[in-house]
Amino acid sequence: MRGRAPREDGEKPERKPQERAVRRKEALLDAAVALLGEGGFTAVTHRAVAERAGVPPAATTYYFSSRDELVARAFALLVERDLRLMRTSLTRPGPDSLAELAHVLLKTYAADRGHQLGLWELYLQAGREPALQHIARTWTDGWHDIVRTLLEQAGRPCGEAEVRFVATLVSGLWLEHIVEARPGSLEHAGGMVTRALRAIAV
Repeated sequence: MRGRAPREDGEKPERKPQERAVRRKEALLDAAVALLGEGGFTAVTHRAVAERAGVPPAATTYYFSSRDELVARAFALLVERDLRLMRTSLTRPGPDSLAELAHVLLKTYAADRGHQLGLWELYLQAGREPALQHIARTWTDGWHDIVRTLLEQAGRPCGEAEVRFVATLVSGLWLEHIVEARPGSLEHAGGMVTRALRAIAV
């Protein structure tokens, strides 16, 4: 059977149903990710996601069997984007300044605040929902890999213990910063990370 001849009126052929389905599903996940950043876990409902994506409410239940599946897929996408953003923002630290390395670590972690809030809320939710735990581990493992890369580039100890120590400290300091928003908290965090780097260099 011959294929359909190309149109001669300059119009693009209609998208295939599979392509439209993929685009709609991507739009729903993008909407869910945005809602996670803006309003957290409770903001992600079928109706809210459909409204944000500009599709009929029934679309979410067509592409996702449950709200849990929708949240899990959005969480995974949020983690993927956050890690990619951190990796693309990496700058090679100089080998002579612990303060500079501390600054690079904090700057690398400083992704979009809304994304960070959404990630942390889902990270805690993973403690209640085992289905989310592997996604939370992906986030932690990816961040540890980034810390290991930075420590290695700076010629600093980068064994498992050192990486976990520095990664956990930076994560904790950023969590405190985005939740409490205390004046001067980032400057204080820089001093804390510098002291930690000095300690592992001994």
